[in-house]
Amino acid sequence: MTGASAPQVCWYGDDFTGATDTLAEVARAGLRSLLFLSVPSSAQLERAGPLDAIGIAGAARGMAPEEMVAELRAVGEFMASTGARVLHYKCCSTFDSAPHVGSIGAAVQELRRHLPNPIVPIVGGQPSIGRYCSFAQLFARAGAAPEIHRIDRHPVMSVHPVTPMHEADLRRHLAAQGLAGIRSVPHIDYPSAADVPAVDDWIDRLLDSADGPLLLDLVDESQLAVIGRLIRRAADRAPLLAVGPSSVQQALVRASPTPREDMAPPRPLAPADGPVLVVAGSLSPVTARQIAAAESYARQPLVTERLLADPDYAAQQVQQAAATLAQGRNVLAHTDKPSGAVNAEQTAATALATARLVADIVRASAQAGRRLNRIGIAGGDTSSQATLALGLWGLAFRCVLAPGVTVSVARSDDPVTDGIELMLKGGQMGGERLFDELAAGGG
Repeated sequence: MTGASAPQVCWYGDDFTGATDTLAEVARAGLRSLLFLSVPSSAQLERAGPLDAIGIAGAARGMAPEEMVAELRAVGEFMASTGARVLHYKCCSTFDSAPHVGSIGAAVQELRRHLPNPIVPIVGGQPSIGRYCSFAQLFARAGAAPEIHRIDRHPVMSVHPVTPMHEADLRRHLAAQGLAGIRSVPHIDYPSAADVPAVDDWIDRLLDSADGPLLLDLVDESQLAVIGRLIRRAADRAPLLAVGPSSVQQALVRASPTPREDMAPPRPLAPADGPVLVVAGSLSPVTARQIAAAESYARQPLVTERLLADPDYAAQQVQQAAATLAQGRNVLAHTDKPSGAVNAEQTAATALATARLVADIVRASAQAGRRLNRIGIAGGDTSSQATLALGLWGLAFRCVLAPGVTVSVARSDDPVTDGIELMLKGGQMGGERLFDELAAGGG
């Protein structure tokens, strides 16, 4: 897969929700794209057809560094073999990670081995969803609220149960994960995107003096074209690794729009054909507000401790949800808030148990004669595990329901799950009416 058949870009998402957000960006840019759920086989690539952008959704965000290296080695080898000039490691827009779990530093150290370019552009920020990086300091909104918080004072991310953000300077944050020598490129140095010769001269001087990670500020969408041109010119010298949220793809698109004339715009999401299942495993206050605001669902609270320890309880919850869905009613199943502090192991165990619940409900509903056509999953870890539990091998873009919230179409060898419209969302994403909008249509 090289030469004329090589994709323009490959990306790896460190969780499934983020990976689908990047899928939306490349698909809306007119690139033929598909998100695989592991390194694809030759048969899967053949079924996918010609692709301009190839994604792999992973779960590195919840892994220890040793696990990450094992997973990313195969990813790096495959993506380098495609001939793509840019390999994008898609991390969360809040950069929440730690030396012991979801280490962005460990990911960079492994993936850059597979690419000849020593320069690693790191894009800090994504203004389209309220994320900004200024002088290497990261800021973010909390949900749909207008206030901007420095990330180490953010009401949610500063107290994240697994990867709390205690450092706003991304240079220091990533250096603690082993990524040393990061050079900050402040936004006040960016030339005007309209003056292309000046931009190219500035980029070439910067690249000639750089030999490692470059942290690129991003405080306004007008800066995307300059950042994207920098990444493209660097990749023209040699294939490279780029790091950051979906703003990496936004920048590449702004720098070189490549709309396909034969690509029709995505159709708005129609009202669901049949009952909708939503399972929320997120502990985010944003998701809690979405649960409270949902009016078109029968709520089904889940006692997390029993879900983890009692198989009979889990089986009862599956049958209860399947029975409600068989009546044509939407179901919103959601885990309860734990009484004490939650560690990484408990979070992973809860995500796995909730994911099994999703898959078991889908299959129980199909056995009862009610195949589900639309599902929503809230929570990055839960989404990653549930997509695997459903036995999918790929996701195609359907539409964007809200900023940072993508609806995809499942690709599977199992007719029960193939073609399901699947919304995966991180805990921080979407407005309060998101779950009702999933059922009623929109986007």
